[in-house]
Amino acid sequence: VQLQASGGGWVQAGDSLRLSCAASGRTFTSIVMGWFRQAPGKEREFVAGMKWSGGSPVYADSVKGRFTVYRDNAKNILYLQMNSMKPEDTAVYYCAANLRFWHISTTPAQYDYWGQGTLVTVSS
Repeated sequence: VQLQASGGGWVQAGDSLRLSCAASGRTFTSIVMGWFRQAPGKEREFVAGMKWSGGSPVYADSVKGRFTVYRDNAKNILYLQMNSMKPEDTAVYYCAANLRFWHISTTPAQYDYWGQGTLVTVSS
């Protein structure tokens, strides 16, 4: 599985940004996808996740109501729509794929493949 994240950039507080994660290498009907982020000096944390086959996504409390994760099956792309952004959203964002556990894990160690990360900076 290869994952390519993109879409990061610099925005002001209150703005929106959409991240993309292009996935390739296998069929994706039975995997779980996640978005994580890592701010300087902090551990990598779960942001949002969903099963590629569908169903209800899971969100971290810090982004619930502001971020939306969804996918385009035809293009094999996972998205993270980020609205009402805050300075505390500043981080490197990673997409990841979990092939071993059929639940939306919030634990980075349970994800098998990672994209390269894309930097998001939110100024106040």
